[in-house]
Amino acid sequence: MKEKIVNFLPLNIAVITVSDTRNEETDSSGQYLVTSVTDAGHQLIEKVIVKDDIYVLRALVSRFIAADNVHVVLLTGGTGFTARDNTPQALVPLMDRQIEGFGELFRQLSFQEIGTSTLQSRSVAGISNYTALFCLPGSTGACRTAWEGILKEQLDSRHRPCNFVAQLLKPKADAVSGLASGVHQTDSACGPRS
Repeated sequence: MKEKIVNFLPLNIAVITVSDTRNEETDSSGQYLVTSVTDAGHQLIEKVIVKDDIYVLRALVSRFIAADNVHVVLLTGGTGFTARDNTPQALVPLMDRQIEGFGELFRQLSFQEIGTSTLQSRSVAGISNYTALFCLPGSTGACRTAWEGILKEQLDSRHRPCNFVAQLLKPKADAVSGLASGVHQTDSACGPRS
């Protein structure tokens, strides 16, 4: 049986900026995501800037996937077409299941803002070991589009008809962390379309 969320449940979220050039002072995209996560009532677990290297990125994200206390990893950067844009190649092999609709919907929303240039976004998402991975472009505007247009609702346990929260609750970790107090058993993670 899937779990249906009836109350707001704050998720534990890590933010990773993938960049060879940004630092904490110049990382406006990462800071936007940190502010958005905390303003929405979620818990920021860690904020990291990492070089765009496939193996370094895989190692870092694998640590978050294996951790019992991380529900979501938001990554910004490395989704374009230059030789140093490696985020999709690094993360897709780590995903147990891809969320194909995320990239499709992101590009649809982005098209309204930047037109056909959205074709150069390789935004992807997936779930690994009950941890959602969302790979966003490096621009602050793109992060805003993804957060406001998709993630804010899909990471909110109260959003209907469905959201990703029930998919991110680790069965054994929930009892320890107290997250189970806001869920009850039902046949579907998505409620009826009414």
